[in-house]
Amino acid sequence: MNNANEILRPITTFIFDYDGVMTDGTVFSDHDGHPWRATNVKDGYAIQLASKLGYHVAVISGAICPSMEVRMNSLGVTDVFTGIPNKVLKLKEYMQEKGLNAAEIVFMGDDIPDLNVMKEVGLPACPADAVPEVKAISKFISEKPGGKGAVRNLIEQTLKVQGKWMTAEAYSW
Repeated sequence: MNNANEILRPITTFIFDYDGVMTDGTVFSDHDGHPWRATNVKDGYAIQLASKLGYHVAVISGAICPSMEVRMNSLGVTDVFTGIPNKVLKLKEYMQEKGLNAAEIVFMGDDIPDLNVMKEVGLPACPADAVPEVKAISKFISEKPGGKGAVRNLIEQTLKVQGKWMTAEAYSW
């Protein structure tokens, strides 16, 4: 995390992959074969806080999982894009729709399918247990692994740098 203050200061938008970032990458199946994933409540707290503070928060995932959308919606995140084969195209559509520029966006990914989209944002980020290729291009590497606080770590550090962590504004809702 070299120059954490400078790389986190311009961030207005958090975009995440899901599996391996919001989860530890494990996919369970129920007796009918429906997949489900475990997520971290501390990550969830930071996500809903960022959303309430006016940050754009989105998920762009290649996976199709209805519980992912339910979980994110429960945290105030309505920009949940699942089953996305081309994450770069979806990112560019999202940027245009929201009037965003690359410098204000962080994308946190963990694996090879995230590489191209990570190259399109100002701040590529990853969990501690990301694959080496993703770590090599990341400007922010969380000290936490995916599904175990990496998302919280990124959001919390950003809010601290921007003076929005533990402020009256953050807790006035």
